[in-house]
Amino acid sequence: MDAATLWQRYQDWLYYHKGLGFYLDISRIGFNDAFVEEIKPKFAKAFQDMAALEGGSIANPDENRMVGHYWLRNPELAPTPQLKNEIVETLEQIEVFTRKIHSGTLRPPHASKFTDILSVGIGGSALGPQFVAEALSPVFPVMSIHFIDNTDPTGIDRVLARLKSRLESTLVIVISKSGGTPEPRNGMIEVQQAYQDRHLDFAQHAIAVTGEGSKLYQQAKAQGWLETFPMADWVGGRTSEMSGVGLLPAALQGIDIRAMLEGAKVMDEATRIPEIKQNPAALLALGWYYATKGRGEKDMVVLPYKDSLLLFSRYLQQLVMESLGKEKDLDGNTVYQGIAVYGNKGSTDQHAYVQQLREGINNFFVTFIEVLQDRQGPSPEVEPDVTAGDYLSGLLQGSRQALYEKNRDSITLTIPEVNANTVGALIALYERAVGLYAFLININAYHQPGVEAGKKAAADILDLQRQILQVLKNESQPLSLEALAVKLGCRDRVEFVYKIVRHLGANQRGVVLHGDLGHPSDLTITYDG
Repeated sequence: MDAATLWQRYQDWLYYHKGLGFYLDISRIGFNDAFVEEIKPKFAKAFQDMAALEGGSIANPDENRMVGHYWLRNPELAPTPQLKNEIVETLEQIEVFTRKIHSGTLRPPHASKFTDILSVGIGGSALGPQFVAEALSPVFPVMSIHFIDNTDPTGIDRVLARLKSRLESTLVIVISKSGGTPEPRNGMIEVQQAYQDRHLDFAQHAIAVTGEGSKLYQQAKAQGWLETFPMADWVGGRTSEMSGVGLLPAALQGIDIRAMLEGAKVMDEATRIPEIKQNPAALLALGWYYATKGRGEKDMVVLPYKDSLLLFSRYLQQLVMESLGKEKDLDGNTVYQGIAVYGNKGSTDQHAYVQQLREGINNFFVTFIEVLQDRQGPSPEVEPDVTAGDYLSGLLQGSRQALYEKNRDSITLTIPEVNANTVGALIALYERAVGLYAFLININAYHQPGVEAGKKAAADILDLQRQILQVLKNESQPLSLEALAVKLGCRDRVEFVYKIVRHLGANQRGVVLHGDLGHPSDLTITYDG
């Protein structure tokens, strides 16, 4: 395509939102007019399905739940007055609680104010708040935030060690819808132990974000925690940033949550327009569908050219992959759908994997995220008439052109600056794009049976571990792995038995392995508790 034709294509497909200052360019995705005409009927149905979802239709049949994260930024859209009131009251509860914490009206027993936040959660309960903290938290926040987002003991130790003496002025947020998810439960128990070791009353430092009546809710009420905040069953983890899950830690850091909600609301309005060219989420979904042939045949590489957006690709990994990675479509057909997402930031990636993107296997499309404002205030020149920000912009444009010359598809999203309003809009844009794309390919974006299957498999392993310990504690003679598996009645699971006893042995849990560790079948196992 010659330069004049390419320039005209850029103008024909450039989307601009005046209120938000957002630009979206999909001109470097190689679709043609015939493709657009062919896919219009799919979009017409997708727009209808999305409107029904926002109206309160059951979108998660596995759990008989509505999907209502769109109502969070515009409660007037909630299908019942009760739901509207819940949203409004939760936001007011967050703001009132935040004022009490910041003013010192509500303070810990052994300090004048809370200085730090320790957020304990997993998945969407961690990824959204982490992304927003990285993007928006002030250099010197009102309260510094720390995360326990895994059940890794070493990771937990590192977070607690960093807090050290500030544990006595740390506010702990435990986030779990059911209260039974193992990772946040484990993190909570570890943190409770740390408070106990310091002779501190954990309840006077703890708040819960959870479903009303959940195990965590009941525990918080019984133990007299400082506060509980609701976690509605119609908000999924990966779309929960605009709920108490994300708004509470953001507000405590001093982030303008009203501006986040307003940005999301404005983007929602733009992405409801049932015309492809006037709807930025539809344009994204169009680009994804063409680039991946509607079958996930290429990966999505996300390259934000701004340090504060470093975690955006990680946030999108869950939003996109958990929503779109499905074995079955809505008609029960086996389809194996999904789009893999990875990325880091520009220009770091130009010294990492852009070499492969340009010259290696063409199994991806790139989304460049450009931020127009370099910084607050003037920049020094690093060369005559050139600043560091000019270099960053030049490197983005150069990479985009270099990829185009090799017939590599790319999308460029441009925002004016990184602030609460634009971050809220970014989140809303991708939430809608995922929803529309899912309707285009006829899958349910709002359930996650694969995640639940993994949890069940993990529970089975832990049950087997309990049985192993019980057998070994009652056995006076060393057992081979094979003999242990036979006693357990699971001869076909000897590999699992081996890995469990190896893990227990490495952690001084009373299990001792005798023999050559390089030859598992020759080992014998005893219990020396």
